[in-house]
Amino acid sequence: MGENNEELKALHDPYAALRSRDYRLYACGSMAAVLGQQVQAVAVGWELYERTHSTLLLGWVGLVQALPPILLSLPAGQVADRYDRQRVIMVAQTVVALAALGLSLLSALHGAVMLIYGCLLISALARAFSGPANSALLPQLVPPAALANAVTWRSSWFQVGSVIGPALGGLVIAWQKSAAFAYVLTVACAFSFLLFTAALRPQYRPPARAKEAISFRSLVGGLSFIWSNQIILATITLDLFAVLLGGATTLLPVYAKDILHVGPVGLGWLRAAPSVGALAMAIVLAYLPPMRRAGLTLLLAVSGFGVATIVFGLSHNFYLSLAMLALTGVFDNISVVVRSTLLQLLTPDAMRGRVLAVNFVFVSASNEIGGFESGLVAEWFGPILSVVGGGIGTLVVVLAVAWLWPQVRRLGSLSELAG
Repeated sequence: MGENNEELKALHDPYAALRSRDYRLYACGSMAAVLGQQVQAVAVGWELYERTHSTLLLGWVGLVQALPPILLSLPAGQVADRYDRQRVIMVAQTVVALAALGLSLLSALHGAVMLIYGCLLISALARAFSGPANSALLPQLVPPAALANAVTWRSSWFQVGSVIGPALGGLVIAWQKSAAFAYVLTVACAFSFLLFTAALRPQYRPPARAKEAISFRSLVGGLSFIWSNQIILATITLDLFAVLLGGATTLLPVYAKDILHVGPVGLGWLRAAPSVGALAMAIVLAYLPPMRRAGLTLLLAVSGFGVATIVFGLSHNFYLSLAMLALTGVFDNISVVVRSTLLQLLTPDAMRGRVLAVNFVFVSASNEIGGFESGLVAEWFGPILSVVGGGIGTLVVVLAVAWLWPQVRRLGSLSELAG
């Protein structure tokens, strides 16, 4: 067994994906997109709470952004499988940039709050199509042997943008005393993503094959595939309910202003803290050989996420709160890498867009609906009970998944599964 471990370490190249020119462009574009999205999230959260002092309206931000992925996931997956994925991303990012420009104008002119929600809805509509196409494009940019490494590094680029974005957004708001310029940064980031995507020259396209005729059966193909694969179904379900219950991000403006008393700059750091932890863990995972017991690792990681959420909810100390949020990022990154690698390894390219579109719903919508749930519960019972109760709910979900899907506990090395 020791010799096998040494052999795995010798064969493992932590920079395999980064040797691809297209992957490097893809990483830069993805990081720019995430940075812009995070800047916008900080700006919207701060501006709405500053103007309305309503936790419920903060929750509505999540619901407005969750509806498009839920309603459009099936057609968005079909589009990603039938049309050029690069072009889909480029069109979608143009719409994202225009919506952010609208937010900037509304902020500068103190426009109606309902119009802010309208711009968020338009942006979410575009991202509903961009997300599946972006994920489905990844296997065309690296050799098959480097795919798992590409997924791990992709998480790193996401976290880099998530670290810089919130901190930058908070600093800009504090400097300008307004969120208007923060939205302009989102416009610039969206166009950067568009340009990086346009420069891609995918080398690993699958052999041309006749496209499946548009039908109800093809439309729900992604759902059918996930339902038939119990490992994927279990890991997605675990992530869905853990994020629905355990997310505290929506209430960070409340914690920054009323509980921790740290202002917009502190809010930026609070938003960035989970990504700092996630980035550190992503780099560690890129250097480590493939997990030997991926299923057990996943269950323990989501449990750790729940515990860290509970401690954060109870904390009145800024530095303890930062530490707990960083730990949520550490544990969440492990979950993301395991789930994303499983999806990429086990899904045929011909239906990758549809499967990843369903996953996009689980990931994106669970974050946004979780935000709505947090805002609603906070309105009724207060922010602390909302966050703590969500963390306890996450632990219950882990126990339920481990009991309902025992194959998750038995899941071993992802590299062996791919073979």
